Amino acid sequence: MSQTTARRVRQAAIELFATRGFHGTGIRDLAEAAGLSSATLYHYMGTKEDLLVSLMRTSLERLVSAAKQVTADEPDPLVRITNLVALHVYTHAEQQLETRVVDGEIRALSPDHRPEIIALRDEYEARWQDAIDDGCDRGVLRRSAQSVARLALLEMCSGISRWYSPKGPSTLDELAERYVEMALGLLGAPEPFPAHDLGPVRAVVAAVWAD
Repeated sequence: MSQTTARRVRQAAIELFATRGFHGTGIRDLAEAAGLSSATLYHYMGTKEDLLVSLMRTSLERLVSAAKQVTADEPDPLVRITNLVALHVYTHAEQQLETRVVDGEIRALSPDHRPEIIALRDEYEARWQDAIDDGCDRGVLRRSAQSVARLALLEMCSGISRWYSPKGPSTLDELAERYVEMALGLLGAPEPFPAHDLGPVRAVVAAVWAD
């Protein structure tokens, strides 16, 4: 299968899984959307679950790679949190359907595939937890928020995939800055918050998702 056809299949799967759900999408739906026969799709891509796993694996590997890049060699936990929040917001705003599938369809995976995907998700979220724990240990974050902070921040940032529009009154850069301020405030970081340039984070997102 050519790269062009593979991308077409991937995009069809993202759109259908995001709008209809995994269980609401049939292999014939995928084949029709990709302009292939069901037999051809199965021959090259395997089962419907194989396609979902491939999509999730690729997306989470990209997130892990981006998270490593925006936190590498950065000693300040507040800067690491700033970069992770911006990364999550940019990704979920610019890859709305893909992230919606990854966030919402893990439960659709069989026991044979779920551990691999959960391990990738946990690897990504560990970057968040490490930064939060480091901030608490250094006394720059409120320890009372430590236990639920990661989940609360991820849920808050993921929500942008459901409502963001580039036609809205705020630019994505402005929204990312507001999310960073809300996240640092939620964690009890001392004000004024450190100045931050989110341009490099957005560049990482663009590079990681370029294909």
